[in-house]
Amino acid sequence: MDLKQIAYFVRVAELGSFTRASLTLAIAQPALSRQIRLLEVELRQNLLVRNGRGVTLTEAGRLMLEHGRGILHQVERAREDLGRARGAMAGRVTVGLPPSLARLLTVPLSRAFRTHLPDASLSISESLSMSMQEWLQNGRLDIALLYNPPTSPELESVHLMDDELFVVTPRADSGTHTPSSVAADAAMAPAIRLAALAQQPLVMPSRPNALRMLLERKMADIGCQPHIAMEIDGVPAILDLVSEGVGYAVLPGHAVQASAHPGHYLLHPITEPRVIGQVYLVTSARRASTLTQQAMVELIREQVAQLAPQGIQTAVAADGDL
Repeated sequence: MDLKQIAYFVRVAELGSFTRASLTLAIAQPALSRQIRLLEVELRQNLLVRNGRGVTLTEAGRLMLEHGRGILHQVERAREDLGRARGAMAGRVTVGLPPSLARLLTVPLSRAFRTHLPDASLSISESLSMSMQEWLQNGRLDIALLYNPPTSPELESVHLMDDELFVVTPRADSGTHTPSSVAADAAMAPAIRLAALAQQPLVMPSRPNALRMLLERKMADIGCQPHIAMEIDGVPAILDLVSEGVGYAVLPGHAVQASAHPGHYLLHPITEPRVIGQVYLVTSARRASTLTQQAMVELIREQVAQLAPQGIQTAVAADGDL
């Protein structure tokens, strides 16, 4: 039995599939299957039941999964302890960020990581909250920032910040001025009532984007639904379509301010009611965090705390409400 076989088994067990595990581990499926079989032969136990839909754990497999996770965690802790013995904190951390926050956080977070954890390695992935929930559960991610995650015994969630959504419209004069004459930041504009917003064409991400789902729930609460003119996954493309007049967007203010041309847009607060997403820092409840991961959590907290002064005001304009 070696550590590689244990790591392979844990990943197959968590994903429930040799195919998915082979893709995640970047190993050919026959080679992966052979390593798992060698482990079963050495232990004289069948750990997995193979079927057309994937694999399920036997009773011995469930015991091995529990022990395997513990072994891999202890190995990671040993590496950290040895790193501290030479004055460094080592190990690898994988972090997931939603698209609306990735552009704003990736660079400062990477910079802080290199400064405070120079001997550790960092991997940052960008994806939808629903995908990242699955990745946390199967071990692909150690930490993720999620919008409005569901309560789950598999996950531990800590509220980080409230993220107000705004209606994004094109600035009328952005196309008639040179880039140097357009305002550097998006400007605040009169508020729009949620019921009125339901009558406007929207350019939105496709389901199950967490912010799309939040907007739909809020509209359903007042008896209406959004008019989706186009579904586009990706903040830059959404903003380009807003500029071309295809429709309005609904995004956090910081997602617009971090765009290539924030001065091309107006931000309208949403009222009656306001629409506010809640951002949580989420980790797996199954796996104990290493010291390096705990240090990364603190770095994330520090960086998120610096998001507030982004020039976005949440005060609602009193005049000109739609």
